[in-house]
Amino acid sequence: MEKVLTDKEQLVQDKLTMLFVIDKMEIPLTEDSILDICSVKNTWIKNYMDCKAIIHDLVDSKLLYKIGNENEEKELYALTYEGRECLSHLYRRIPLAAREEISAYLQANRLNVKSSQEYSATYSKNEDGSYNVELKIYEPLITKPIFSLNIKAPSRQTANEAIHKWKTNAPLIYELIYEKLINTD
Repeated sequence: MEKVLTDKEQLVQDKLTMLFVIDKMEIPLTEDSILDICSVKNTWIKNYMDCKAIIHDLVDSKLLYKIGNENEEKELYALTYEGRECLSHLYRRIPLAAREEISAYLQANRLNVKSSQEYSATYSKNEDGSYNVELKIYEPLITKPIFSLNIKAPSRQTANEAIHKWKTNAPLIYELIYEKLINTD
């Protein structure tokens, strides 16, 4: 029979779970990726708003650190030395079944998470009814894009198609443009 945790014990377990996820990913993560992994696609941390607060609590506690700042395109979060030490001593407070589930999920989805952080695509509606599509590529550990492309799409459907194609073809598009514009021969 599973032990019912007090609110305080649950909060500690949720914080350890987040540290465990970030440690097992082996790359810094955006806030959106952490929330998506821990609260949206999985229910390891049940409440989305609690999950968001935990990120900031862990930064304030110096168990996570931010790469980048508010003025940059995106912020990444990684474990500090203290965060790794804390996790190494307390990881057993996360139930074994949960640790195994998290490890299996992250192993199966690591590349998808990584590419979702490297290739960004958004659109916004213009006053004339067309859509501005913004496509970006980020390098791991760099919070500003290394490549950014803005295109105008005539409809929302076309904007969505461009975003879908970007997610599968971004490396090829970048390589082609780079080779055409910056000839290193």
